[in-house]
Amino acid sequence: MTITRTLTWAAVAAIAIAVAIGLLAMDDAPADDGTGTPHAHAHGGPAGSADAGADGDGSHTAGWHRAGPFHLLVEPLDPPLAEGRNRISVQVQSADGAPIDDARVRIAAQRRDAGGEPVPGAPVTTLQPAGDGRYRGELALDAAGDHALAVDAETPALGHGDLTLRFTTGEPGLRATSATPGGIAHYTCSMHPSVREAEPGECPICGMDLVPVTEAEQMSGVITVDSQRRQLIGVETGTAERRVMTRTVRAVGRVAIDERRVSEVSVKFDGWIGELDADFVGKRVQRGQRLLTIYSPELLSAQQEYLQARQRLSGRDRDDSLLRAARQRLLLWDIAPSQIDAIERRGEPMQHLPVAAPVSGTVIEKGVVAGSHARAGQPLLRIADLSRVWIDAEVYEPDLALIEAGMPAEVTLPYLPNAAYRATVDYVYPTLAADSRTGRIRLVLDNADGRLRPEMFARADLAVDLGEQLAVPEAAVIVAGDTRVVFRDLGDGRLEPVRVRTGRRADGWVAITDGLQPGDAVVTSGNFLLAAEAKLRLGIDQW
Repeated sequence: MTITRTLTWAAVAAIAIAVAIGLLAMDDAPADDGTGTPHAHAHGGPAGSADAGADGDGSHTAGWHRAGPFHLLVEPLDPPLAEGRNRISVQVQSADGAPIDDARVRIAAQRRDAGGEPVPGAPVTTLQPAGDGRYRGELALDAAGDHALAVDAETPALGHGDLTLRFTTGEPGLRATSATPGGIAHYTCSMHPSVREAEPGECPICGMDLVPVTEAEQMSGVITVDSQRRQLIGVETGTAERRVMTRTVRAVGRVAIDERRVSEVSVKFDGWIGELDADFVGKRVQRGQRLLTIYSPELLSAQQEYLQARQRLSGRDRDDSLLRAARQRLLLWDIAPSQIDAIERRGEPMQHLPVAAPVSGTVIEKGVVAGSHARAGQPLLRIADLSRVWIDAEVYEPDLALIEAGMPAEVTLPYLPNAAYRATVDYVYPTLAADSRTGRIRLVLDNADGRLRPEMFARADLAVDLGEQLAVPEAAVIVAGDTRVVFRDLGDGRLEPVRVRTGRRADGWVAITDGLQPGDAVVTSGNFLLAAEAKLRLGIDQW
């Protein structure tokens, strides 16, 4: 089966570039042996001949061409090539004449128009293996005329080689115009690594001289960048070193009331509010201070019964069971012992009984006004002690594992830019917010001066000790999908892309768990341009 797809600049690398920039020149004069028959002339062919091939004893015959680490024999199966579909065969051998069956072989033919300009959109055909180093497929020609035929062969073990031939429809023979010399995978531009040519020359984009990429470089992934190009690219290096890493986790949140310091004021009987001293939200009260007075027929009746019992049993001890039962009834309604003693001294019941504050704090809720009816158990007032408050903060999911109760934190507020408060992580909530993917933590801090008010925005910084780890500057690590790559400087202008495993990041450094050793020099600036050059120039698999 033949696979065909449209030729693009980036998709087919050497074939696309060689065809697109017109280096497959049609006006080169073919070599003539004096008989009037044109012969191929390729660069770097074996035994000094461009037309050398391999026979049984290792000598070479006409039609074979050297292309990088390969010998290629390109043959139309139904010569000559003509407009329409043409069956074609490419035979691939190693330098020692052994057939290669695991290569990827692609061909593309490009026609020139009447003005001599290349016609874009040439399709690329991937040939299918046919055994004994042969690859076959169909070459589609949309029109008659002069064509350039680019042949590209590549294996994981030997690397890449390419060959450019030319032909005219209806005429026999394929004439070589260029082939990659032995040991050289291709030529490229230092500033435009997408340019890949089979022979040396100038970059068609910037005019710089093309530099060779050897097969050894392509296999190892090492690239060479001279000092001039390093300066142009802006290459800077740093060192992988073991260092104590401290990560600062930043969380944002708001000031909240300490729920453990909130008290609710209610009564255990129905009644009506008389005077209301705590008459607005935000009022500060002290423990034992009168908040309001309340009138209740039930309470009035209970007071009268208690006084009557004391009169009837005046000769008995105060600890008498009947007196104790009457007194206990008042106590169970939360009448304070001091208030009962006051009733005894008065000798008559109180119509409006005062209700005192159970704690010192601030009124944060008020559910009644003077004269309103109050039911048993109804919340009348809520009082919060704001001398200590919470910070409810949100932490991103990846940082939650670093947070634990008892950690110190520093809290700052936008409206108090010069103030910092020491806080402690009190609790890490066990759930996440599904929409923001954040977890909630609770910090506790003192607020004796009352400057921190509920619902204020706050930021908390938590310093997490990650211990001593091997680390490199963050700028040294290139993210390529799930892969992390660092360029290691080997000296003499040689740079090696190394796949690494990274850990936590802290203060501009990232931990390296695998791939580097302490003291390795790594590129920290200009590495994205180097990455583009390594990717397109060498085609290394770790990208």
